[in-house]
Amino acid sequence: MRILLVEDDLDQAESLKRSLQKAGYVVEMAHNGTDGQFLGDEEIFDAIILDLGLPEIAGLDVLKHWRERGNTVPVLILTARDAWHERVDGLNAGADDYLGKPFHGDEVIARLQAIVRRTVGKADNVLEWNGVQLLLSEQQAIDQNGQLIALTAIDFRLLRQFMMYPDKVHSKNQLSEQVYEEDRIKDSNVIEVYVNRLRNYFGKEFIKTQWGKGYRIGPVDK
Repeated sequence: MRILLVEDDLDQAESLKRSLQKAGYVVEMAHNGTDGQFLGDEEIFDAIILDLGLPEIAGLDVLKHWRERGNTVPVLILTARDAWHERVDGLNAGADDYLGKPFHGDEVIARLQAIVRRTVGKADNVLEWNGVQLLLSEQQAIDQNGQLIALTAIDFRLLRQFMMYPDKVHSKNQLSEQVYEEDRIKDSNVIEVYVNRLRNYFGKEFIKTQWGKGYRIGPVDK
């Protein structure tokens, strides 16, 4: 899953980025409102972490801009401001959750996971599909026979994307954006290798090929 982190405190941004990467997220960053707003307009993210106190364009104005343009991406607000009305302003502008500074990285990740799960109608921290369970916090899977599977970082990201959106057809290019870090070459041809790894874990029929379009784990359109 791709996360946009918009935070002007460089040390805090790098620290949070490392925590997010450890939790299995692909992270892109912006350090001012102008760049953050542009990335939110031009690229697709599963969620955005947005600081309110940004230079150039305030975080609240960035959020209002996205919502006015119909961008419904889940947004978690970070702010050092304590006034209750500022928190209300952020939520009324379209934020999905709010977290005050200072914060712990684990709480950011927990809140982020919660709003993303709500967006796709998932209630808990375990995804299930056709007898396979994905333990999001542990980054492990349980196969159809109850066997615990230790996943690599890319295995986990890829499986999570499939199981979060089981009825969606994912092209190789889309999947490469979800599993590769921003500073790595996004080679979509390698995705087939990782898809086959997951098939080795869970069976050839677990991930289906929709010819000319990509892969999905839900029923394939005829």
